[in-house]
Amino acid sequence: MTVTGPDFISLQVRDLERSAVFYEQYLGLKRSDAGPPHAVVFDTKPIAFAVRDVVAGVNLDAITQPGQGMALWLHAPDAQDIHDALAAAGTTIVSAPVDGPFGRTFTFADPDGYQVTLHDRG
Repeated sequence: MTVTGPDFISLQVRDLERSAVFYEQYLGLKRSDAGPPHAVVFDTKPIAFAVRDVVAGVNLDAITQPGQGMALWLHAPDAQDIHDALAAAGTTIVSAPVDGPFGRTFTFADPDGYQVTLHDRG
């Protein structure tokens, strides 16, 4: 038996449409035609990414920082431009852009408080 790697990532969110619009508006993600009614799946490659309704038994309001201990990095050739748009919109920037081994890199908090890192070198 062998696991070949991740092939789907989803975040549980308080307001599905608000989160989907956030990822579309600020990260430029496009909705896929695939996906169940309780989720919005985006057309991302090589790994599918989605936001979904909260599953039974999970209370995001009781969690200080959803996803704490897990790192979600997304590739964005225009990371600096996305940073600038997020900052202008009042989105929390967790770590300011820096240049490093993965190119221009920064971290923001999405509407539910998940910390997402963008980098521009693939």
